[in-house]
Amino acid sequence: MINSRNLDDLIAPAKERVERFIALCKDEGIDLLVTSTYRDNESQQALYEQGRTTAGKVVTNAKAGDSWHNWRCAVDVVPMVNGKPDWDGSHPVWAKVGELGKQAGLEWAGEWRTFKELAHFQYTGGLTLTDLKNGREIA
Repeated sequence: MINSRNLDDLIAPAKERVERFIALCKDEGIDLLVTSTYRDNESQQALYEQGRTTAGKVVTNAKAGDSWHNWRCAVDVVPMVNGKPDWDGSHPVWAKVGELGKQAGLEWAGEWRTFKELAHFQYTGGLTLTDLKNGREIA
């Protein structure tokens, strides 16, 4: 199973935007910890099963192949606050992190109407998952 935290595992257009995002955060004094980039289908399916057929909290609605992580276009991050990751999203720094991610050209799942994910940012290049499954590539 592969659940990478390496930016080199992202496609070039996504990696460029994520690097800019991290730099913008650094310029604002925000230290981000990258927790996930690319996930293979097996890892994605294991996350999907969490809270459904295995122990734990539901953390995703995306089955294998239906996550932007599977397509090397997404990153999950957490800001460090006083040297510790703010997993619960309660610190006001999250609003700034979301703003900077969008400024870098990423979509922020913290603004989704359903199943908001503060940690999740993705670059779609205007395509859909169906487009990718049909062989289209993000430019």
